[in-house]
Amino acid sequence: MATPSNKAFVNKIIKHYLKYDKDNPFIFISSILAFLGITAGVMVLMLAMGIMHGTQEEFKKRLFVMNYPLTITPIIYNATNQNLVNKLKEEFPKIELSPYYTTQVISKSGSNVNGSILYGIDFQKEAMINTVFKKALETSEHIQSRYKIVTGSILAEEMGVEKNQKLTLYFSEQQAIGFGSMPLQKRFIIDSTFKSGLNSYDKAIIYTTHQAFQKVLKRKVGLYDGIHIYSKDEKKDKERIEAFLKKNGLKKDLIVEGWWEQNRSFFSAMEMEKEALFLVLLLIILVASLNIISSLLMTVMSRRSEIALMRTLGATKREIKEIFFKLGTIIGISGIIAGTILGFISMWVLTTFPIISLAEDVYGFSKLPINLTLTDFISIIVGTFVIVLVSSIYPARKASSTDPLTVLRNE
Repeated sequence: MATPSNKAFVNKIIKHYLKYDKDNPFIFISSILAFLGITAGVMVLMLAMGIMHGTQEEFKKRLFVMNYPLTITPIIYNATNQNLVNKLKEEFPKIELSPYYTTQVISKSGSNVNGSILYGIDFQKEAMINTVFKKALETSEHIQSRYKIVTGSILAEEMGVEKNQKLTLYFSEQQAIGFGSMPLQKRFIIDSTFKSGLNSYDKAIIYTTHQAFQKVLKRKVGLYDGIHIYSKDEKKDKERIEAFLKKNGLKKDLIVEGWWEQNRSFFSAMEMEKEALFLVLLLIILVASLNIISSLLMTVMSRRSEIALMRTLGATKREIKEIFFKLGTIIGISGIIAGTILGFISMWVLTTFPIISLAEDVYGFSKLPINLTLTDFISIIVGTFVIVLVSSIYPARKASSTDPLTVLRNE
């Protein structure tokens, strides 16, 4: 049975070795550098992970607004019809549905031209599932024409048009003119504008009425290009809707797609970047751990005679190993605690004061988003702690393997 170590003796020696030694100042300086390296590493990791996750969440919020929770699109013609809408509403009364038409158009005003996506929607149903569109309706001109449109604010600015003014839309369909043909065109009146916070959407999307689509493009009433769905639990409802479609023999004719699937590559790239950044910044802590190793090894080398003397006076190998192992972990854990405190203080400062501002027209937000999750925080602490423990093992073993006879013979 192993002899228990003398805790009082071990703790006393550790306190002695943590003090500044005038004869060996570089050992103390090396310990301070290791402490500062661990502190800086933990703080930077917390900030980086918080910013990465905060940015990811901000993009999710904005993409979620203009990318509906669920979208049903047809594989074959006439699969998304009013009958399907009625069945879904009856089966899932808690979800909101907005059937739509869609096509690509070229918007033109004077010499200004821009490619856009035109959606034909029921304004009231769309307002129930799209908060950006709902907000736009609150400032609408309440135009009674079927040929009214709601455009993105940036598109309206680039086209040089305002509310109550007209915007010409060119369609891919052709219309006969004399002995030839030309692209179908129609002038629409602007009822309102919206601002989603993402320029790519505000510049490209236009909404009009079902009736305008049915009249201009000869679309059949009740046959839609797709159905936008709002759900509070979109992933669970996606499975339920797919099961319902399969039960009714419609699964092969329709695709149910979640907003996270429509932007899968974007968020996969962000997640991979976050993981890569975590590993790269963890190298800062790895470098700091080398200072722990060098500091402890210098301590072992400079204290060889003391270690030999302690061994001859009855100190066991286990106690010597415990002294230097605890010495390394104390330096590392102190750095972790200091880095954690500085990390939270830095996050509070950056979120409270406008020290760093972003271009809102580029990112969609002007304030630096920081949101450190509990999982990321635990990963940082655990990863750093493991590195500290591993860094303390070799010097502790080196110290415990010191041969007192050889050392005292050479002294």
